[in-house]
Amino acid sequence: MQDQILQVDENMLETRLDRLVSEKVEQLLNAEADEITGAARYERTGDRKAYRVGHYERDLTVKAGTVTLKVPKLKGALFESAVIERYRRREQSVEEALIDMYLAGVSTRQVDDISRLLWDERMPSQTLSDKLKGVYAQIDEWRNRPLERSYPYLFVDGVRHKRTWGGSVENASVLVAIGVDDTGHREVVGVAEGMKEDRASWEQFVRSLIERGLRGVRLVVGDRCAGLVATVNSMLPDARYQRCTVHFMRNVLSRVSRKHAAWAAGALKAVFAMESRGLKAAASCLREGIGESTTYLLDDYPVEHRRRIRTNNMIERLNREIRRRTRVVGSFPDGRSALMLVCARIRYVTANDWSSRRYLNMSRLGDTMQTTD
Repeated sequence: MQDQILQVDENMLETRLDRLVSEKVEQLLNAEADEITGAARYERTGDRKAYRVGHYERDLTVKAGTVTLKVPKLKGALFESAVIERYRRREQSVEEALIDMYLAGVSTRQVDDISRLLWDERMPSQTLSDKLKGVYAQIDEWRNRPLERSYPYLFVDGVRHKRTWGGSVENASVLVAIGVDDTGHREVVGVAEGMKEDRASWEQFVRSLIERGLRGVRLVVGDRCAGLVATVNSMLPDARYQRCTVHFMRNVLSRVSRKHAAWAAGALKAVFAMESRGLKAAASCLREGIGESTTYLLDDYPVEHRRRIRTNNMIERLNREIRRRTRVVGSFPDGRSALMLVCARIRYVTANDWSSRRYLNMSRLGDTMQTTD
């Protein structure tokens, strides 16, 4: 039985892997040098553009570990490689892994510690910041992409964070919008700085969405933020506003004494569990917000959609993931750094079946459009 056990000499295996990686990379480097010089190694030709003058050694960190390479030196031309950038000390995939750790919620100090532990090299915060500039360019392109579908349902909210402003640390917001398109799939359609979530911020945010192609909105779901309702009424005239029932219940219960809190909570749940909107007489104490909080009960919206369009829970869950990352940072030095990190976190969290899985059956909405028309 012991004769059938396969024994592996780990040291010998690692040595052979290092040698294999080094040889393969050096072959590619020599092929690039041949192309730059216009001649193969030791080849005599009058068409050559440069000459080889030996090589120099440099370390490169790859997934298999650190390998030492022999990089060609040229006379008469600058050797530039597509395999490894000039002065690069890590394989691209290693750097991407470090950036992914940061975007996944690992602090810059922990990224530096992990880099030193795994590859015996530092990744200080400034170096990581430089690497993130390329990621930020991709994020800006994603934020400003055209919106090519119609989005009957739009969920909006603001994510609070702390940022430095005029030498002091103050609260600011990043506005987030999630759309459910005409196929029933979810998509984060907008992320932008909102400062204090006032009407000017909401108008600018919605205007940017419209300029990018937002159309077909029939219901906007959100909390009662300052200026949001007026913005929806003025800029999205074909849409109605649905106040999040969960937030509304919290607002009402905050004004109820502890003695009656349980009874009031039960009564509110019974109100929102009703199947029609004929409840104003029984809920006269809720007049101020009952209209906005029961928009989902109108015949314009399918019964099958009510559970998911009466609250802002979907975007609140996303906001919790965002806050998990922003709390690690503490206060941001400026608004752009906060915006980029929030966008990166959103893309990271939604890069699974969140957007590919159908959220609602939108054919039901089509039926209500026909009946109401």
